[in-house]
Amino acid sequence: MISPHDPFLQQQGLLMASSYFTLTGQLLFGLPLKDPELGLKLYEHSSALLSHGTESDPIFCYGNLSAQSLFEMDWNTLTQMPSRHSAEQPNREERARLLREVSDSGYIKNYSGIRVSSTGRRFLIEQALVWNLYDEEGEYRGQAAAFSGWTFL
Repeated sequence: MISPHDPFLQQQGLLMASSYFTLTGQLLFGLPLKDPELGLKLYEHSSALLSHGTESDPIFCYGNLSAQSLFEMDWNTLTQMPSRHSAEQPNREERARLLREVSDSGYIKNYSGIRVSSTGRRFLIEQALVWNLYDEEGEYRGQAAAFSGWTFL
């Protein structure tokens, strides 16, 4: 379990928020980049927020409390899971196509797709924004997704 005050949450939160701002010109959830509580506010936000790293089979490295609840996983379980496992097998090719599109264009808006929780509960995410993550040196660090709309199927 991660502490809400773990420095990683601030670091990853700033990476996601600054990459989002650079690509879209907007603040992630309207939160200022220089907010000293940015990491905590993102972690506790009501919208789902996730990110994965740059592994050949990317693994989630972040999932806020809303994402953990939605996927029915705690921090430790979620952050050991390849992100492709968030989609059922038949939907993984569509997810892979989406991630290639994000890699090429930097971000996409209004993505919808079916995902599955650890207990098999299926849900449709709606109007998700998915974007690339870049550090201060412009080095690619993975991808993130945020969405506030979902419907259980």
